[in-house]
Amino acid sequence: MRDLLTLTQWLSPAFPVGAFAFSNGLETAVVEGRVRTAPELEDWLGDLVAFGAARADVVLLTLAYRANDPQETHQLALALQPSMERREEMAQLGAAFCRTVRDVWGLDMADLAYPVAVGRAAALRGIGLEEVASLYVQAFLGNLVSAAIRLVPLGQTEGQAVLARLQDDCAALGAAASGFTEDDVASATFLADIASMRHETQSPRIFQS
Repeated sequence: MRDLLTLTQWLSPAFPVGAFAFSNGLETAVVEGRVRTAPELEDWLGDLVAFGAARADVVLLTLAYRANDPQETHQLALALQPSMERREEMAQLGAAFCRTVRDVWGLDMADLAYPVAVGRAAALRGIGLEEVASLYVQAFLGNLVSAAIRLVPLGQTEGQAVLARLQDDCAALGAAASGFTEDDVASATFLADIASMRHETQSPRIFQS
């Protein structure tokens, strides 16, 4: 139970990584009319889990979890980002996460890309891979649901209903994590990648990505 409480603390919106400031390109998707309703949001997020950033992050998290030295995975994570803003998002969230786990839990960790940092910290604490991967994906989606509530806009209840319907997707990706290797690092959500690129010049905007 203590490990579960630690993990939920790490992935809580209250944990000081600043995830609330980023939308992973969703802001552009909303402005361009691609995400206007709860079903469209659910489809967008479901694709990120099945084919896009959420799945790729879990592969990177898994590689870091197994690695003796996560630096190679850290560099791979940054190199694979489709836009400058996504790279900065991954680096900034990861650095903030690492600072806090060093200060509070005393973990010996250099600054790492966010999913790499979470995977490394979980391994150092002996927290199960399936649990950390599943909750990481849920937190990833929860942050985007929170952004959509402000952007679309959606009601709070409607947003939570979308997140609840994606629970099986989170659990399935977490269960698959143990089988991932470096060959599984891939993404095929081209509209989401293009949205993150276009966001760099979008004005006005609320989010940093």
